Amino acid sequence: QVQLVESGGGLVQAGGSLRLSCAASGSTFSSYAMGWFRQAPGREREFVAAISRSGAKPSYADSVKGRFTISRDNAKNTVVLQMNSLKSEDTAAYYCAADRTMLTITVRTAVDEYDYWGQGTQVTVSS
Repeated sequence: QVQLVESGGGLVQAGGSLRLSCAASGSTFSSYAMGWFRQAPGREREFVAAISRSGAKPSYADSVKGRFTISRDNAKNTVVLQMNSLKSEDTAAYYCAADRTMLTITVRTAVDEYDYWGQGTQVTVSS
C-alpha cells in the first residue's frame, strides 16, 4: 500500500505557472506508475499526465500537451507536475495517483486503473 500527499496548488493568473508535488510513502515507489488527474466542479475526474515506473515515455492529455511536464524521482519518492501557460480551464482539484502495474515502460490513463489516490490540491487560474 502507498500513501500519497499532494502539495503546490494555489491561485495563479492566466499565463502563469505552478508546480505540483506528490510525496509517496509506505511502499516501493518504483513499483508504481504515477499519474495526475483533475476534477472540476460538476465534471468527471479526467486524466492529465502519467509517467511509467522507469520514468520513460510520459503521457499527456491533449489539453495540456506542450504546457505541462510530469517527472519523477524514484530516489526521493516524488512525482512532480510542472504546469506552465495556465488557462482558466485548468482550474480544478488535482489528484496524484499510483498504478500498481507490472508494466515498466507504458502507462495507463483510465481513472479506474489506478489503485491509490491522494487527497487532492486545488488549482485556481484567474483570467
